[in-house]
Amino acid sequence: MKTRKSLKKRFKITKTGKVLRRPAGQNHFRGKKSGKRIRKIRKWKIMPKPLAKKIKKLIS
Repeated sequence: MKTRKSLKKRFKITKTGKVLRRPAGQNHFRGKKSGKRIRKIRKWKIMPKPLAKKIKKLIS
């Protein structure tokens, strides 16, 4: 099975096997969001295990 390049660009797999994603809402309409909210959005989030399993299958 070929690697889904679009998913490879959007997700990261850690050494321990966790799948990380970037939260939505970073591109526009940032003026109305608080600084605290924008700072929280910058960080990578861990995907839930059932979804992570599907993503790993498509990436590798």
